Amino acid sequence: MITELISKQLKAIVGDKYFRTDQEALIAHSYDGTPMLQALPDGVIYPETTEQVSEIMKIASANRIPIVTRGSGSNLCGGTTPLSGGIVMVMHRMNKIIEVDMENLTATVQPGVITQHFSSHIEELGLFYPPDPSSMKISTIGGNIAECSGGLRGLKYGTTKDYVLGLTAVLANGSIIHTGGKLTKDVAGYDLTKLLVGSEGTLAVITEAILKLIPPPKTKKTMIAMYKDIYGAARTVSKIIKQQIIPATLEILDNPTIRVVDDFAKIGLPLDMAAILIIEQDGEPEMVERDIEKIYSICREEQADRLEIAKTREEAEKLLTARRSAFTALARLRPTTILEDATVPRSKIADMVLKTNAIAQKYNVNIATFGHAGDGNLHPTATTDARDKDEVHRVEEAFAEIFEAAIELGGTITGEHGVGVVKAPYLEWKVGEAGIEVMKGIKTAFDPLNLLNPDKMFAKQAKKRVVIQRG
Repeated sequence: MITELISKQLKAIVGDKYFRTDQEALIAHSYDGTPMLQALPDGVIYPETTEQVSEIMKIASANRIPIVTRGSGSNLCGGTTPLSGGIVMVMHRMNKIIEVDMENLTATVQPGVITQHFSSHIEELGLFYPPDPSSMKISTIGGNIAECSGGLRGLKYGTTKDYVLGLTAVLANGSIIHTGGKLTKDVAGYDLTKLLVGSEGTLAVITEAILKLIPPPKTKKTMIAMYKDIYGAARTVSKIIKQQIIPATLEILDNPTIRVVDDFAKIGLPLDMAAILIIEQDGEPEMVERDIEKIYSICREEQADRLEIAKTREEAEKLLTARRSAFTALARLRPTTILEDATVPRSKIADMVLKTNAIAQKYNVNIATFGHAGDGNLHPTATTDARDKDEVHRVEEAFAEIFEAAIELGGTITGEHGVGVVKAPYLEWKVGEAGIEVMKGIKTAFDPLNLLNPDKMFAKQAKKRVVIQRG
């Protein structure tokens, strides 16, 4: 409940126009990129500094007001929906690149910086920031850190957690902490930096980050391999890694995705292929040429039906468009698109895709699969209609069985989208009851009043495991 006194106190911190309780602001911040999930907050606030965030949290703590931090709202697990009401804290005013340190190869940024803007700025300075989530045109660095976002380059370069060296964060009681720094080595106590990365706004409000930068690759080469046998595509992925070749990008599209993407992008993909691999290597010119030749040979050995190597950067971008446009293309089919993610060992990719197809057929729902073949992170995507309650229920049951299949294959329920509220019922499947209790203990230590992004990560009731009939 936001009283008139609390409203005055908050406006005194950020200014009258940066704390809003009008219906337009409340509705605009009642949902994120997750379909069929919405809840109105009681207020929306836009801080500009760490000190303002600290003062806001002191008021929230004194009055037990829930706080949900938010960037661009591209979250896909309901992580930024204010299910308990309270205040949505929007970080877009904190959008400065504070410093680029050329001597230490670091950048210090605020959380509201748009990922692509940051990446482009760094490239103009002759450096490279590898994390590239598909939402990078709109997502923020703070959101990337909260979810530990991945991207197409995750196989070779790692994910967001590998590039966060230090953080400034505000705890639920308003205390400000600083973790890490411009350091290569630091083992002074627990690694709070890594703990906060991927914590989905449940432990602290991140207000500043020190990010690692690296030299850019000197050249790139892109190719596409097309298979009528999905196991051939999967064996290709495993064999490439077994040969100790780590591509910059190694993506897969299954047949349903191929059909939809080609209809959308008009790039001439063959519609009779079971799977397509999109492969890019970067680095020193000699190494790139050698690796692409080896990869080409491996694809031939595994019976690739067609192979193409881009001759120009324009051709390469055309090939990468096939992967980057997958979600957009699928979203055109039906009113509601549910993009999920599950990760398996890369050797189990074909099994996972085929299991997903079989599960979709079992529940009579439409699911296409694409994703990061190199690191086993797949995105089964259902197209449905939220108004059809029966079909939506079948989609939900199908995804529960897909998550169970991923765990059975040695995988996990989410590789990069996060737990939020959507995956919370399944978290215990992955980490076990003891793991849940440890995580709850960490949450209590950081946030004893449960004010920071409540109702996320931990389900009120875990979902029962799916019993999958075999044979």
